[in-house]
Amino acid sequence: MPIIPDAKDWTWVLTKPCPECGFDASNTTPAIAATTIPALLPRWQSALKRAGVEIRPNDSTWSVLEYAAHVRDVFDVFEGRLELMLSEDNPTFANWDQDQAALEGNYGGLDPTLVSQDLVQNGEDAASAFAAVGPAQWGRRGLRSNGSEFTVLTLSGYFLHDLIHHLHDINA
Repeated sequence: MPIIPDAKDWTWVLTKPCPECGFDASNTTPAIAATTIPALLPRWQSALKRAGVEIRPNDSTWSVLEYAAHVRDVFDVFEGRLELMLSEDNPTFANWDQDQAALEGNYGGLDPTLVSQDLVQNGEDAASAFAAVGPAQWGRRGLRSNGSEFTVLTLSGYFLHDLIHHLHDINA
């Protein structure tokens, strides 16, 4: 059964803590993102070793495997957005439909071991990219396709919330 697409604009997490997962993006920097990502990876690896990772808990919630495949791709998407912000002035990010990516990528039918390996590699790559950002670059801007404006600093918080929130979603 297909999941109903999430149409929420989650940019509000930049201005107040998330009441669901408790994450507060207001103090996140690229350096914090870079050091937090490697600490989160073992939790994803462990979650992907659970029995039944491909089973959805209900008709409106992704399985652990689907969330992990999504996070694998989130690492890649946000690393690309960061690189774009650092290499161009005020770029507009291509739209990324996460629900369409899940369908086209058959997230629920993937091999959990391969997803785990790719998630770790993409996470390490993203952590390295954020670690390379200096404070002088934090104000560089980029626009999401819907017009939401980010700086490198706010992108770090928005990105890190996504990773932590999905760990909350899968109770890991």
